[in-house]
Amino acid sequence: MKLCVKERLPLLEYLYKYLDMPKKKIKSYLVHGCILVDNHITTKYDYDLNIGTEIIIDTSTKSKNNLIFDIVYEDDYIIIVNKPGGLLTIATAKEKEKTLYHYVSSYLKEKNKNNKVFIVHRLDKETSGIVLFAKDEKTKNLFQKDWNNLVSIRGYYALVHGTLAKKKNRLVNRLLETKTNLVYITNKNDGKEAITNYEVVKENKTYSLLKINIETGRKNQIRVQFASIGNPIVGDSKYGIKDNEKNLCLVANRLEIYNPILKKKMNFEIDIKNRFKKYI
Repeated sequence: MKLCVKERLPLLEYLYKYLDMPKKKIKSYLVHGCILVDNHITTKYDYDLNIGTEIIIDTSTKSKNNLIFDIVYEDDYIIIVNKPGGLLTIATAKEKEKTLYHYVSSYLKEKNKNNKVFIVHRLDKETSGIVLFAKDEKTKNLFQKDWNNLVSIRGYYALVHGTLAKKKNRLVNRLLETKTNLVYITNKNDGKEAITNYEVVKENKTYSLLKINIETGRKNQIRVQFASIGNPIVGDSKYGIKDNEKNLCLVANRLEIYNPILKKKMNFEIDIKNRFKKYI
């Protein structure tokens, strides 16, 4: 179910006013992470809505119109989707079903119960944007075994705090991870190399909007590197500073790959023109 916000109200109050369903059911959808605002899952009753914002409610129906993700591209071999922020890409020990993998698998099995899906790459839970899945193991293996050479662009947009002295730069660091899953920059040689290219596309006195292309795909790479230079991503409660943004302002908006099955270069992109409008 999709709604376009017509009035500025806190989320729960808005849903009570505009949804024709029992309040107890509405609150249950919110508590269990079945509601998306601005392509991010939220469980906050007081989430402030803006006019024109799209709300998606996962009512677990079988209609394609009610998917909590947008399909960017699909053929017989791959499916590329726009992952909501706040949703795991794959299962963990604590969460098995509320994952992008589970939702994509369910969507494909509704078309044919024998359909399968295989993860090719992933995004952080808090990050929204493009994720590619394979529909068979052979396709998955072809992409994964040569992923870094097949991918020519892994593009992101990020909203960060402050202004950057260098308006265009290449960040190169080595990263390690603690036992508590925090990634940090190290000078040790056993750290994994992380390379991030950025360019400032807009800025004001408070924020900068960056266009980013990564050369490596390390865990939390972009978030850690910008926090380290004093420009943490807005809404990053893990590596950033306390701010009023409830969602991580980082979107994987572009993926350019050479498709080894179709033997051609393919470019996929999602529109982010309204994502950071209220800030910059």
